[in-house]
Amino acid sequence: MTLQEKFKEMQAKGAALLATNFYNYETLRGVLEAASALQQPIILQLTRSSIDYMTLPVAVKMARAALQEHRVEGWLHLDHGDSYELAAQCLDAGFDSVMIDASEKPINENIAVTQRVVALAKQYNANVEAELGYVAKLGQSKDKLGFTEPDEARYFVQETGIDALAVAIGSAHGFYTEEPKLDLERLSQIQAVTDVALVLHGGSGIAGTMLQEAIQRGICKINLATEIKNIFMYQLKADLLKSDEIDLRKVFPPAIKAVTNLVKEKLEIVKNELISK
Repeated sequence: MTLQEKFKEMQAKGAALLATNFYNYETLRGVLEAASALQQPIILQLTRSSIDYMTLPVAVKMARAALQEHRVEGWLHLDHGDSYELAAQCLDAGFDSVMIDASEKPINENIAVTQRVVALAKQYNANVEAELGYVAKLGQSKDKLGFTEPDEARYFVQETGIDALAVAIGSAHGFYTEEPKLDLERLSQIQAVTDVALVLHGGSGIAGTMLQEAIQRGICKINLATEIKNIFMYQLKADLLKSDEIDLRKVFPPAIKAVTNLVKEKLEIVKNELISK
């Protein structure tokens, strides 16, 4: 099943997929052990920086082999792709889905580059995600955050032909300094005028009940990244302070387990929402 087909299934059920970033073998294993244990589908995401770190061929082969080993239904997605060229490289490498993020550019420029990526992705039967509005990134002021306007969302979707749209409704990348409050009414308005899968970036730190309500109002994909990095490093640092162990095969498993437990918690939110439908 393509990711586009899976999104249509999620839309029909009023459900969502969890999309998790991975940064190395250990975080990949932690994510997939959770998905395997709960028998839940998952989207594996790579950013440019992670691709540069692992290299594109290694990251793709590792993800595909791990999905097969853990017997998990999953898709490989480029997260926050910043250029047509990077999207093309990822599609050539076998990605199921790419994001082109030109959300900081004027809407006409955003539309133009997104149209190019959509046209290219059709040759691969791949999913395309774009972003409209602005979801603040780590360390940036909330003042820079511009919410997605429903009318602009309708126009953007019609002009680009995208499969998925990341919306700015009050979430942010990184950790929150105060409890986030999503503009759920705005989300409902966007859902009413678009027919694409809606995506929530900045899922780390948002309460499960709020995520579930966002799913009820049209969110089909929830991104999780910062919490994965944080819990892996927190557990690793804590263990290293108590031990002089140098065998990486003994040092990493507790951190892998911490990632698994975190992703299980997040998958239960999505799973429970699916069951409730």
